Amino acid sequence: MPSPLIRTRFSAESTADDVLDGVDLGGRRAVVTGASSGLGAETARALVSAGASVVLAVRDARAGDGIADAIATSTGRRPEVRPLDLADPRSVSSFTDEWHGPLHLLVNNAGVVTAGLERTAQGHELQLATNHLGHHALARGLRPALAEGAASVHGARVVALSSTAHMRAGIDFDDLEFVHRPYDPQIAYAQSKTANSLFAVEATRRWADDGIVANAVNPGGIATGLQRHFTAAQRASLEAAEAAGVFRYKSVQQGAATTIVAAVAPELAATGGHYLDDGNEAYTVPDDASLVDHPHGVKAWALDPVAAGRLWDVSDELTRGW
Repeated sequence: MPSPLIRTRFSAESTADDVLDGVDLGGRRAVVTGASSGLGAETARALVSAGASVVLAVRDARAGDGIADAIATSTGRRPEVRPLDLADPRSVSSFTDEWHGPLHLLVNNAGVVTAGLERTAQGHELQLATNHLGHHALARGLRPALAEGAASVHGARVVALSSTAHMRAGIDFDDLEFVHRPYDPQIAYAQSKTANSLFAVEATRRWADDGIVANAVNPGGIATGLQRHFTAAQRASLEAAEAAGVFRYKSVQQGAATTIVAAVAPELAATGGHYLDDGNEAYTVPDDASLVDHPHGVKAWALDPVAAGRLWDVSDELTRGW
């Protein structure tokens, strides 16, 4: 019989500050990727406000400094800013090599959406490289720090930001990077979001002895800079989904709430491999389920342990040397 779904007291209306009300994160160290705007910036602000020592891992250091200054103004404490380009192996390696001491929370928040096929200098499809492969290599490189954090009273958690978009596509292991099939940016993005969820499944399994747990979250529909490169077709698809009731827009503060639930809620302190939506564990639906009929579900392909293990091995190979 399946285990009951994890339930918290939070909902789609909750904000990050609601989740952190009365929570003291003093003594905890956190890394938030993509924290120079949008959900990442709000997640970092909320964590700092609760007492955590936060590193903004950002591609644009100037933008990161601006967010750090704003956080310092609002909270009285300034987070650290460190450069990180998830599509650049040297940048990921430099970040992990230069990390010292324990890490209690890694929030894999950064993401990109492209309008057409773009590749990194190494030839990787850009959405997969940034949204998944870079985060995979980052987490792997920070594993010793997370294990050290897990040995403390605070424990260690990884939060991977997925999306309702994962319901559009599973992992195509035969052509992961669109070498042979026609490129569809929406399918590429969807695949990368499924990969984020599968990462949480396999990281929890592989790192169980270290006491590290990882969970995936769907922040919901939020208008952020992520949509700035949308094509007309992508915008039309988003508008159609909203009109069909698949989602309704949240504020950035509400969008960051489920990330914070995964990061601090006691219900998730010792369990991982889950997909959270609106502050709670989502129900699993068949792979052929309609997004319109199940807007708050998670497809079975995003939680499949066999696919998760296979993707991990493939990702290790693709990021060898990062």
